[in-house]
Amino acid sequence: MKTNFKLHSEYNPAGDQEKAIKSLVKGLKSGDKHQTLLGVTGSGKTFTIANVISEINKSTLVVTHNKTLAAQLAQEFKEFFPENAVHYFVSYYDYYQPEAYVSTSDTYIEKEASINTEVERLRHATTQSLLTRKDVIVVATVSCIYGLGNPIEYEKIHLKIKTGEKISQKSFIRDLISLFFERTNADLEPGKFRVVGNAIEIMPVNEKQNYRIQIEGGKIDSIQKIDPVSQIIMEEKDLYFLFPAKHFITDPAKKEIALKQIEKDLEKQLKVFEKDGKLLEVDRLKRRTRYDLALMREIGYVSGIENYSRYFDQRKEGEAPYTLLDYFSEDFLTVIDESHVAVPQIGGMYAGDRSRKNNLINYGFRLPSAKDNRPLTFDEFSSKIGQTIYTSATPGTYELENSKNITEQIIRPTGLIDPKIIIKPIQQSGEYKGQIQDFIEEAKKNIASGGRVLATTLTKKMAEDLTDYLEERGIKTAYIHSDIGTVERIDIITDFRKGKYDILVGVNLLREGLDMPEVELIGILDADKEGFLRSVTSLIQTIGRAARNVNGRVILYADKITKSIEKAMEETDRRRIIQLKYNKENGITPQTIKKKITSIADQIRSDHEKTVEQLLMVDKELMKKSPKKFIKEKMKRMTEAVKVLDFETAAILRDEIKELEKMLPQPSPSLRGAKRSEATKQSRNSK
Repeated sequence: MKTNFKLHSEYNPAGDQEKAIKSLVKGLKSGDKHQTLLGVTGSGKTFTIANVISEINKSTLVVTHNKTLAAQLAQEFKEFFPENAVHYFVSYYDYYQPEAYVSTSDTYIEKEASINTEVERLRHATTQSLLTRKDVIVVATVSCIYGLGNPIEYEKIHLKIKTGEKISQKSFIRDLISLFFERTNADLEPGKFRVVGNAIEIMPVNEKQNYRIQIEGGKIDSIQKIDPVSQIIMEEKDLYFLFPAKHFITDPAKKEIALKQIEKDLEKQLKVFEKDGKLLEVDRLKRRTRYDLALMREIGYVSGIENYSRYFDQRKEGEAPYTLLDYFSEDFLTVIDESHVAVPQIGGMYAGDRSRKNNLINYGFRLPSAKDNRPLTFDEFSSKIGQTIYTSATPGTYELENSKNITEQIIRPTGLIDPKIIIKPIQQSGEYKGQIQDFIEEAKKNIASGGRVLATTLTKKMAEDLTDYLEERGIKTAYIHSDIGTVERIDIITDFRKGKYDILVGVNLLREGLDMPEVELIGILDADKEGFLRSVTSLIQTIGRAARNVNGRVILYADKITKSIEKAMEETDRRRIIQLKYNKENGITPQTIKKKITSIADQIRSDHEKTVEQLLMVDKELMKKSPKKFIKEKMKRMTEAVKVLDFETAAILRDEIKELEKMLPQPSPSLRGAKRSEATKQSRNSK
């Protein structure tokens, strides 16, 4: 069968890859709804999935749980499929604080957002490819389950620009405005146009180039693709399709129907408030909604228009919103990467959104229809995605229970086996000096031969203290944890791989999906402290970080063997036996993975500090009424973000809370305390 997907690779499937590809393809052709690829770290799961996509010949959605991993996967798929449409679809907000009302302090928090225009361009490029091509791979985060606008309207309300077509400049400008393009006299930005004599220059939202449309004698004379910097003509076109500048659009004929229904529901909700004697809510809802209605009638758009999306989409109350999933053709493949994290993350989004919306509705800030501007429930998501492959080294209960076919990928193409696990005590005893001193001695052996070392601790403070302790002993060390910004984390990891640091200390290193073949040793400190960070899943994921190096080994520091340690060791031993047997039978000598050191920081770089500053400008005024309650509410939102694994938002909220706490009245420090503080500061500055 001829395929639309042209896979480029200098390697052929090896190890367990060939068997896994055949098994997954067979399952898909047999109509299996759920399958799981249980692949060990470093076994080439992405390459396996690339081969499956090529064979099954379907557009594919790949969902993963954070932007960093999404960027890595998108880059890998682009290298495998350079001739096909591979897209990166994540939230276009560098920071997003949703609209909320805190009843305890009577504080209304307006929606605050910092939009990344490059990511917005990539989102439009994604939807336009899905509507015009059959060879599309989209790597997305949980953003794919949030409202995006009706794909039928989005596709229908596009502008067909053709040379020779009769049209006046005035009519053409009117058409652009109807597509939500804005006129400007300054430099062009995505979604804007300018008039230069008889020409109209446009920058589409999905491209980095401009288009110059020359209109002469009442007809389109030429369509030129222009480099925005050099102004060189890159291409002459006879036909060009221009899609809308926004996803939330509606047919003008349906707009008035929608607005009338909003007015009708407004009156209905006002009567409910009046009956309950909520006069403040009556006034608030009336003013806000009528203001929105006036803007929507006048210019067709208003900030927060997504809260009225149910009316414009002509959906029933409670009906699922349109999302990225609706832009795919009916028959597409879904891959959920790192499913042990991504599946619960998808399932947790709906409940948090619902709670916040109820507060806004109950206090008159929004109509009840705002509840229908929401993420999909897990059941809705499942019903839309069709055939699904879950990939993970440690699949969760949901994947294992629902998958008819569970394919293991234990053998690595490189012949590498899972690392040796060594158990050592935590406490000092006799000549043994305890876990820290032993770890230092073991680490020095690997560092001497040019290897890198990872250490995992239980808390951020322990990570920082251990880093200081190691640096004081002349060992080049850095730490990463949630207090370190996303981009800075990536820079530290890149520097670590290059040899600027010999040891990298972290709390939850497995979360990053780190791919560092230079790592020869991992020290898991306090491994017998049962909990999330020392669960079976966490231990197996962390152990896997040493599986890309032929000298890889892991030391678990524990005074007792917990059930998690026992299960992790049993699974690792099971895999080692399979891998060693395969290598012996096939005469394979394991080789360390060779991986080019590149940084993906530029792909996900966001102005973190700037967004925190923007938040502070607004929030420092809002917190004056009840500072402690306001900060408490912020901390609650940060905790909620962590619960649903939205670490990017949680990190920004954490940084803002730190700054807000500095604004609280502070008690005068004692002389002794002040001296200690100054001494600490001097100590840190001297390092």
